[in-house]
Amino acid sequence: MKIYKGIVLSILLGFSICGCTDFLQHEPYGLQGSVNFWKTEADVQKVLDAFHEFTYKEGVTGRGLMWFENCSDNLVTGRPQAEAAQIKDFQMSASNGRDAKDNWPYMFQLIAKANDVLRNVPGMDVSEQVKNTALGQAYFYRAFAYLWLAPFYGDNGPNGGLPVITEKTPTQELDQPRPASVLTNYDRIIADMRMAGERLPYFSQLDMRDYGRPHKAAAWAFAARAALYAAQYDAKYYHTVIEFCDKVMGMDGADKRELYPDYAGLFREENNFCREYLFSLLGNAIEGPKFHGMSFQNKGWGLYNTWGYFQPTLELYKAFEEGDVRRGATILFPNEHIKFVGVDVTYAVGRWSSESLSGMTFRKFMSPWEESDCIGKTVSSNMDNASNVLGTVLIRYADILLMKAEALIWSQGEGNAEAKTLLNMIRKRAGLPENTGATKAQLKNERRCELAFEFQPSRHIDLVRWGDAQSVYAKPLHGVKTVLKDDDTFSHVEEIEIWPARNFNPKVNHVFPIPSAEVAKSKRLEQNLGY
Repeated sequence: MKIYKGIVLSILLGFSICGCTDFLQHEPYGLQGSVNFWKTEADVQKVLDAFHEFTYKEGVTGRGLMWFENCSDNLVTGRPQAEAAQIKDFQMSASNGRDAKDNWPYMFQLIAKANDVLRNVPGMDVSEQVKNTALGQAYFYRAFAYLWLAPFYGDNGPNGGLPVITEKTPTQELDQPRPASVLTNYDRIIADMRMAGERLPYFSQLDMRDYGRPHKAAAWAFAARAALYAAQYDAKYYHTVIEFCDKVMGMDGADKRELYPDYAGLFREENNFCREYLFSLLGNAIEGPKFHGMSFQNKGWGLYNTWGYFQPTLELYKAFEEGDVRRGATILFPNEHIKFVGVDVTYAVGRWSSESLSGMTFRKFMSPWEESDCIGKTVSSNMDNASNVLGTVLIRYADILLMKAEALIWSQGEGNAEAKTLLNMIRKRAGLPENTGATKAQLKNERRCELAFEFQPSRHIDLVRWGDAQSVYAKPLHGVKTVLKDDDTFSHVEEIEIWPARNFNPKVNHVFPIPSAEVAKSKRLEQNLGY
């Protein structure tokens, strides 16, 4: 495809930012195959630093694929927007202008960068340690990019998978057709993550300046996720889920992974790399992922320009059991307090009125905005940017426990003893009784509550792969309306319908349309059926 040929001969755009990790500051690297490049260890380092360029793209780590997650019963679009409504209502066209379209080209750029490394580094006169690190990161990011896209665009028929492009694909053959099944992609992802795990260091072996780069546990965790997504088509992959979860769970010493004891305190800068951490995208107060600022109150009552896009539904709120500490840590409900830019805000009361369609908003990732001096210190002073110091979590240890529990329940039956133990670990931290029966329904709800509103994994993808999407989306969504007393203090809330029932066609809407611009660049890339 034209875009892939352009990537192979591209010069990466470099830009300077300041941050806690040196690799967030990178320079451009030269033309692939250039006689003046691929010579030194410094050349290798430039390429590895450039792997992280996608993390600053608003359409990738801001709204991006959250438009697809917004289809789930956890979220509604907080601000009226016609094309966003089309996506949520499963009426999306391939020419839809929302920035979900940016993910396909950026991820194939990342694949091209990884292939550059895999093609050129083995023949370089550099140390074996440098080669291993470079190849490990290249395998990791190639798999990472495919895993980013595959669940949303590929299936096991009738559409198939995503074009497979490797370091061995000749330039004149970059316009590859789609394989018959997305399992081809998942097999490649699992194999690449396995290769990455063999070459990457343990997290404990990373210099602090390299925190945020791939490591063994991250590779194994993403391999487990790929296998879990593949298992919807072939149950044999549950064994692979268990294999890779066991690798992470079996780590000890300085690399032991475990749940952070306080769920409400987990999502704070000081815990970016706690023992629950497996992999996040990093930023700072100058540049980085924008996701955390996408929601909360639109325009932030004039204190900070948060964007108000994705808001929680009452269905999500009610999914939490009474006494579940995760509910208050995740959702800000009317008449509850939050510290925002140094101000004690009583949400939806008085001057702090709610602009959210659901009457609620998300609290989960708002810690960088707490202090009065946060602007320019922990959050960007450019209020159209919203980058901040809190890592955008993509996978953590709780997900490992949930993935293994799911694999055990689906492969060995409900009531599995080990699955009970794993789910009770999750419930104990949430302040709930350790009384799970390890049923499918209980697993689904624990996963929903534990991982709500995280950038990955996706509640929508979970509903699709479980076969629940059609029945769930056939029900309307609800929120609350805050009622105040005559003196403008809180009285009560009333339940209201905020989004009508939707028609989800499981033969079409299980995937989204490939952006029309990408199809137009190719002679062989076929659009998903129904779009």
